[in-house]
Amino acid sequence: MLLLAVALVLLRPWEEIGRDGEPASASVYVLRAVDGDTIEVRLPDGEVEDVRYIGVDTPETVKPDTPVQCFGPQASDFNHGLVEHRRVRLVFGVERRDVYGRLLAYVYLDGRFVNAELVRRGLARTLTIPPNDRFAGSLKRLELAAARAGRGLWGAC
Repeated sequence: MLLLAVALVLLRPWEEIGRDGEPASASVYVLRAVDGDTIEVRLPDGEVEDVRYIGVDTPETVKPDTPVQCFGPQASDFNHGLVEHRRVRLVFGVERRDVYGRLLAYVYLDGRFVNAELVRRGLARTLTIPPNDRFAGSLKRLELAAARAGRGLWGAC
């Protein structure tokens, strides 16, 4: 009972409690894709937040003082086309925010795991930062398959 009470205190009003130990999640509207692995969303309470995809890293396109990296525009374009102006489900990791204050989440669109889709297509490399490592193994397998097949950045960079 005490654990449930503590969990409720940590959740924001718009977060849904997961079933049977699943992480909390929220349905949000994507205002825009910032780049290949970051989106800006409107939360159910009206707040706007940046969300960084957990477990993946796409080549840079908008990082200050950093040149556009090989295959960055393709990753960014794909993310824009896939999620922008759509409703997605954010599933939160153990650690909720990164050092820049962005929400950290696994992102799903109509049941499709966006983080994994980026890796599968060779648009992202894996980036495992514990404790948010729930899908590290499966993402790594997708990365190795994409690299072996020369998909995306693996064939171009």
